[in-house]
Amino acid sequence: MSKLALRVTCSSTRGIVAAISSFLAGQGCNITDSSQFDDAHTGRFFMRVSFRSEEGKTLKDLREAFAAVARPFDMEAEFFDEEARRKVIVMVSRFGHCLNDLLYRSKIGALPIEIVAVISNHMDYQKVVVNQDIPYYCIRVTKENKPQAEAEQMRVVRETGAELIVLARYMQVLSDEMCREMSGRIINIHHSFLPSFKGANPYKQAFERGVKLIGATSHYVTADLDEGPIIEQDIVRITHAQSGEDYVSLGRDVEASVLSRAIHAHVHGRVFINGEKTVVFPASPGSYASERMG
Repeated sequence: MSKLALRVTCSSTRGIVAAISSFLAGQGCNITDSSQFDDAHTGRFFMRVSFRSEEGKTLKDLREAFAAVARPFDMEAEFFDEEARRKVIVMVSRFGHCLNDLLYRSKIGALPIEIVAVISNHMDYQKVVVNQDIPYYCIRVTKENKPQAEAEQMRVVRETGAELIVLARYMQVLSDEMCREMSGRIINIHHSFLPSFKGANPYKQAFERGVKLIGATSHYVTADLDEGPIIEQDIVRITHAQSGEDYVSLGRDVEASVLSRAIHAHVHGRVFINGEKTVVFPASPGSYASERMG
């Protein structure tokens, strides 16, 4: 039996949970984990349910049968297999810590993703990537060729069937057009604890201000630079004894961890965009387990 899941969002009203649980029971499914949130400010309801089909119902069967349940509530609903690997493209420039972390987590199954390509505007990590039998595309980006470069990037996205783009310290601003086309399907890691210390060198700014906490933020990419809905954040404590170089080194670890947690939440369907914010449900039992430890 596969580990299946259903994610639902709709306007808040009575009877939603009862309708969903009754439907799953009637289809011979056993609920193993459930999370829900009713946003009193927006009037929206969000729910994610993990379950097992004990009578052989397929995703196609469930989708077709659920249409009659969803219609009265005007639900947006998605059934998916939690164990299916999502196709991901990683984009990187000259900082490779997040890329290397994702390559490793994908390899051992800690993230249920298949990295189908790596796109960069530099050649720094070509050998690292191709040695793992992953296609590497070096697409140079300048002010003059940006539309052509993005067209080439999107060609790779379409040809690989990628469901998600991960900006793993990719130091180029995406166009409004690309952000709109891939809305909700581009995740970025920002090397600061947004909204403080924005810009090209936030660790230097933090060092000069003597902060005691530095952090990283992972968010969905929108046309407003670094203003997309936040998925995950974390911090590391700093003392007066740390140097500016220490800030960068400690920050690298936080960035890699935060980005992987954001991707984990996204591919498991735990993240719902709620206006300019997100609803992020806890991970289901067993979803952090790796196929192998090393």
